[in-house]
Amino acid sequence: MLQAERRRRGDLVAAAVLVVVIALAIGLVVATSAAVHTTSDTATGPVPPIPAAPPSVPASLAEVWRAPSAATNTPVAVGPVVVTGDDSSVVGRDPLTGQQRWSYQRNLPLCTVGTGWGRAIAVYRNGQYCSEVSSLQADTGARGPQRNSDVPVDTRLLFDGYLVTATGADHLETWRSDLVKTLQYGQLRAEIQPGTQPRPDCLHASVAVIEGRLGVLERCPGEDGDRLTVLLPDGTEEDRPDEAMSTVLPATGARLIALSGDREAVLLANPPRLSVRGADGSEAASYPLSLPPGDLAGDPPGGVVPTAEIPGAVLWWTGSSTIALDSGDLHPLWTVPGALGPGTLMAGAPVLPVPGGVVEVNPVDGHVLRTVPVDRGDYHGPVTLAALGPVLLEQRGPTVVALR
Repeated sequence: MLQAERRRRGDLVAAAVLVVVIALAIGLVVATSAAVHTTSDTATGPVPPIPAAPPSVPASLAEVWRAPSAATNTPVAVGPVVVTGDDSSVVGRDPLTGQQRWSYQRNLPLCTVGTGWGRAIAVYRNGQYCSEVSSLQADTGARGPQRNSDVPVDTRLLFDGYLVTATGADHLETWRSDLVKTLQYGQLRAEIQPGTQPRPDCLHASVAVIEGRLGVLERCPGEDGDRLTVLLPDGTEEDRPDEAMSTVLPATGARLIALSGDREAVLLANPPRLSVRGADGSEAASYPLSLPPGDLAGDPPGGVVPTAEIPGAVLWWTGSSTIALDSGDLHPLWTVPGALGPGTLMAGAPVLPVPGGVVEVNPVDGHVLRTVPVDRGDYHGPVTLAALGPVLLEQRGPTVVALR
């Protein structure tokens, strides 16, 4: 007959130590988890409806509220709120009053805030990269899908109506609505299969998107001109880019302005002209431009040329003027000299920021119909616009200002 096992003092001590170690490990995981360092204050109760837009552009506009928003480069109006991002906080605000409806905060600095699929998208920096991505419901601020990525710190978010593209000087990627990655292009941080990227050593000077197409203006070692590449972003293998075309341009210092279904508009600097390329990358048309040297120097911040879409046209801010391009074949339609940004649509009419106010223009020929004064105080920099109901929003540097 077997004797019962005796418990030795050493066994009891070892078991006690193991329990303490496991408890400490669990405590460490909990203490360092993202949930512990996240504060989410969601909205409660029904969301009041946004008043309808006025029948025409108002004759006067005055400031009704302002808020810091250094993490946005253009006003983010999504659903029933205006979303601002500053420091480590994302706030959904009542468009009429600026009062907080919801907020989301982490113990990490914000890289950028954008929008897609009717949600706000917040990208936080964790270490060297902008790697923590959260989507937030527009009406309540409740968290939706999240992901980890390794996009550069200067990233911008571009929504094409179906996918979001996170830009970067040496790496970009696209996400679908559940934040699953559908494409990554450029240098890969963790390359699983070598040789899947066609040009990992190229720099991405500018990026533009339209549904189903992603354009990249690249600068590649050993090539005499900039390279224009168009990718099909909704791929089945995220690390194997599907190229629609790629061609070397006849010059360097170019900028990719906009895409249409089968065209790409590229700014070439010497002499200044808009080169419209076809589906195979060859030049389909060329339009001379009269632009000052400052509009042609350097690459756009975040690799994205300031543009806005209105029915039938893409509004392109060159740095000194706004040029409307036909949304089909991308030929220039009209120009408003002296504009401070690309503009937006309000009450069904294009409005553009200018020194001392905004102008309403005829969408057919760009003729200025009237000027509405706006007091911007001592701010004299670029201005981007968005409209939500009766409110016109201006991004002035690190601040969003609401006008009514």
